[in-house]
Amino acid sequence: MAQTAALGSTPFTWEGTDRKGKKIKGKSMATDEAAVRADLRRQGVVPNRIRKQSPGLFRGTAKITPGDIAIFSRQLATMLGAGIPLVQAFEIVGAGHENASMQKLILAVKTDVEGGSSLAEALAKHPIHFDDLFVNLVEAGEQAGALETLLEKVATYKEKTEAIKKKVKKALTYPLAVLVVALVVTIILLIFVIPAFEDLFQGFGADLPAFTRMVIDLSQFVREKGWMLAVLFGGIGYSFFYFKKRSRPMRHFLDRLALNAPIIGPIIQKSAIARYARTLSTMFSAGVPLVEALESVAGATGNIVYEVGVLQMKDEVATGQRLQQSMQNTDLFPNMVIQMIAVGEESGSLDDMSAKVADFYEEDVDNAVDNLSSLLEPLIMSILGILVGGLVVAMYLPIFKMGSVI
Repeated sequence: MAQTAALGSTPFTWEGTDRKGKKIKGKSMATDEAAVRADLRRQGVVPNRIRKQSPGLFRGTAKITPGDIAIFSRQLATMLGAGIPLVQAFEIVGAGHENASMQKLILAVKTDVEGGSSLAEALAKHPIHFDDLFVNLVEAGEQAGALETLLEKVATYKEKTEAIKKKVKKALTYPLAVLVVALVVTIILLIFVIPAFEDLFQGFGADLPAFTRMVIDLSQFVREKGWMLAVLFGGIGYSFFYFKKRSRPMRHFLDRLALNAPIIGPIIQKSAIARYARTLSTMFSAGVPLVEALESVAGATGNIVYEVGVLQMKDEVATGQRLQQSMQNTDLFPNMVIQMIAVGEESGSLDDMSAKVADFYEEDVDNAVDNLSSLLEPLIMSILGILVGGLVVAMYLPIFKMGSVI
């Protein structure tokens, strides 16, 4: 089955005949039916029937993720490497996406390129999805006539940084998710199970053990005033995320707190160093001047403490100081990293040495997350056992006590 590469936000199915008179059919993405007809004629296809296709209920409205941008970069680089013109490559890549948001983004960039803008200029109009680093690398690739190579570098960079983000997120969310489940199970027991035992104990005519009495009192409190706690903690949670998103000083405080946290702090630090080194290597190998590269590197570290430190380094490097010394001044980088960067500066292979640092720390983060998961599993099981087992023991203590008396 043939398929056109027209691009747009609405899917169409079509039937027609090619230059040899053979009947063909396929699908296209375009803004309207006229755009589909125009695209088919450019390909030498005479359309006989075009139908607008209704997208599925859960299809085409997904948010654009960094992973989508990485795949887009890789696919575009592959198309250019195969000798396909840039505009046609946009059409082919766009037609392969079921995400309408991504299709619209590619359509907007393609339209700007067709209008005479450079690819870097077209991408720069969408800073949410294409940051300064992406745009700078594409611009360097266009100027050097090596756009395909630079897009490959962008794709590799995006894939590696997203992989390390997911590792760190896994280390942070896994224990939290299990504890939330434990809390929910505990609340369910307090609301629905403990009252049944409470009714049973009322007929005993004897004093209950202190532990049992405490659990019953807690159950009554949760049932009567639990909504107040829910509103309180809900308000605290909402305020926390609201100000975390909008207050830079609060984010700075939280990021520094995270770096100093036991167990998880070293993983976050290694992640920030890996992203710093990977971004520096990618930018420098593309021929971007060091001072300009550090501007993009700062925002790519994922931690405000490191962002501020790298911007300080940029200012010092701009005045003639060596990168090695400026890194040392921040007190954010281990001596090994500083020494490897120093070797890279001395030998003129800063991009290669930065890449080696990134490889080392990315692997270190992988191992640290795996080890953390192994260490946390028995701890989490213990917490679950204490919470649920404690409630069970509290409810059976009176029965055990009554059995011993008998």
